[in-house]
Amino acid sequence: MDLKRIRARIGNAKVVATLALALALTASLGTILVQARTPADQALSGANAAFLAESGLPRQGQEVMELIRQGGPFRYEKDGSVFGNRERLLPSQRRGFYREYTVPTPGLKHRGAKRIVCGGLQPKAPEACYYTEDHYSSFKLIVQ
Repeated sequence: MDLKRIRARIGNAKVVATLALALALTASLGTILVQARTPADQALSGANAAFLAESGLPRQGQEVMELIRQGGPFRYEKDGSVFGNRERLLPSQRRGFYREYTVPTPGLKHRGAKRIVCGGLQPKAPEACYYTEDHYSSFKLIVQ
């Protein structure tokens, strides 16, 4: 093999190695950026960076908020149950911090997709509540 072919192979190997390194760094950086989000970032990042006045909730949502403050009674058996935050869209908290409540949708015979998720040590006095109308795909922080 002549010197010209050896140099060409070495050049090609360098290009391949550089591309492989760039790909590995890009994948690693993406993972680090996802993991480096703070709880506040998780709650208010991207499309979830939304707030909703309690008065802006549908009437049924306002009624559910009042029931939460009263401690019930709730219409659905699952209301008040622990919300696991598996989607990781809300600030990270220990299990049992969040509880979910159904917001009834007129005309539906099932629970539908609308929920209010509240977090705090005392269910009747939540620290923060979030509204979702798309079954946990996005949340809006409810403000008074």
